Amino acid sequence: MEHISLPPGLLTTSMAARLCGVTPATIRDWVRRGILTRAGGTPRRPYYRVSDVVTAKSTAKPSRPGQRGPAAA
Repeated sequence: MEHISLPPGLLTTSMAARLCGVTPATIRDWVRRGILTRAGGTPRRPYYRVSDVVTAKSTAKPSRPGQRGPAAA
């Protein structure tokens, strides 16, 4: 369910995911890892600033132990 009257300059998790070309789970992972911060909303329906989402998209993501690397050629 999307917010009907979201303030200008803010995105829901689904909207942020579409903007970045990732899944909503990735957006939640970025929040958990400290790459993206919530701008408000509720715990179940957070929203994010457009500028923060764009910055998070272009930020180098730290790798985690056991994470798959680039495919071998």
